[in-house]
Amino acid sequence: MTAPIHILGIGGTFMGGLAQLAAAAGVPVSGVDEALYAPMDGQLRQAGIAYREGYDPVDLPGDAQIVIGNVMRRGLPVVEVVLDRGLAYTSGPQWLAEHILHGRWVLAVAGTHGKTTTASMLAFLLEAAGLAPGFLIGGVPRDFGVSARLGTGPFFVIEADEYDCAFFDKRAKFVHYRPRTLVLNNLEYDHADIYPDLAAIERQFHHLLRTVPGHGQILVNAESPALGRVLGQGCWTPTVAFGTDPVADLSARALNVDASRFEVCAAGQPVGEVAWAHSGTHNMSNALAALGAARHAGVPLAYGVAALGGFTGVRRRQEVRGEVCGIRVIDDFAHHPTAIRLTLEGLRAAIPPPGRLWAAVEPRSNTMRMGVHADTLGDALAAADGVFLLQPAGLDWSLDRLIRDLGARLQRAPAVATLVDALTETAQPGDWVVVMSNGAFDGIHEALLTRLREKWHEVA
Repeated sequence: MTAPIHILGIGGTFMGGLAQLAAAAGVPVSGVDEALYAPMDGQLRQAGIAYREGYDPVDLPGDAQIVIGNVMRRGLPVVEVVLDRGLAYTSGPQWLAEHILHGRWVLAVAGTHGKTTTASMLAFLLEAAGLAPGFLIGGVPRDFGVSARLGTGPFFVIEADEYDCAFFDKRAKFVHYRPRTLVLNNLEYDHADIYPDLAAIERQFHHLLRTVPGHGQILVNAESPALGRVLGQGCWTPTVAFGTDPVADLSARALNVDASRFEVCAAGQPVGEVAWAHSGTHNMSNALAALGAARHAGVPLAYGVAALGGFTGVRRRQEVRGEVCGIRVIDDFAHHPTAIRLTLEGLRAAIPPPGRLWAAVEPRSNTMRMGVHADTLGDALAAADGVFLLQPAGLDWSLDRLIRDLGARLQRAPAVATLVDALTETAQPGDWVVVMSNGAFDGIHEALLTRLREKWHEVA
């Protein structure tokens, strides 16, 4: 049996998912984290995995391999004890590759945006075809209720993240996965705390390409110039292009204003129509990628098109958290300007007139806090009628450009409670409020719903 593992940083989506996979494979698992929150704390409890909060070096087991998350840094006492004692340690991606992915047909979904949604769609399509896939996804697909599952078939879907592995392995996580089917959704500059420029990320993506076998398949967004440059560095695997251009191998054409209905074509020939509860051309693109990857695994394209209408989505991706007197509160993980723009444009097209669209934004990611996107954020928020921005202490960039771009449409506050007050005062029946953050945003969703119920005298 595989040796027990002890995970430092078990509360993250990736490491918590790894823990669930290990436990399902019969590996004894324990772990610690600074703090654990929903949904991972509940998933770990459901899987029977013991964990503690806090990084006390005294708690390190001597008989387990230590799996070190990328939140851990040199200088932390627990890390120094692992090194000083000479304990066996590895990174999460390497452990996953050696003990879970080895021998599986890995379908990896990479890109700056849409990884979680596309990977969830792909797992859904394989499940609908009776292929019982395993998966590890950086979110919670609503059709499965968990972020990770071992699966019983040969197929394993993984969200392939370009973030680094650990303090001792600065390569992108995805170079460990060795996929047979690879989705390249898009590529833009992100993770400024790790990569100095877009060219550095492109090199990591090319390292990933080098691991895909010649009998595999790469599905690539034909509308991403950066991905074109990556392929131009050398590619040894057949590629399938997808996009809105009819000449693409797989293409889609929106049939209504919010792209909640669209036609799918292969080699320019219609295959069928998708009608679902999701909106936006970005989701249409994600669907093409998932359909193509599922086809490579043996799911006929027409079958996938017919099944996709049943896909219910992913938590925290345009997830409706509640509605009070016709005011809808939506949660969305978007934190990069392109993702913000596409999400808002999709919601703008979907909201029934004369409803207004309000965006509550927390600049929480490392890249956002560093101000890398300061010059493009205003344009990304243009589709909103108003923007309510959390401006916490220590924000490392000037808001002058954002103030100039948005003018009176921008309201700023140093605390969530102030934003909730302003949104409660502003929102009217028929309006939508979309909360945009890659963190918990200090519980703004429930706080806002509570205040709206109080204002409109509606019982929860």
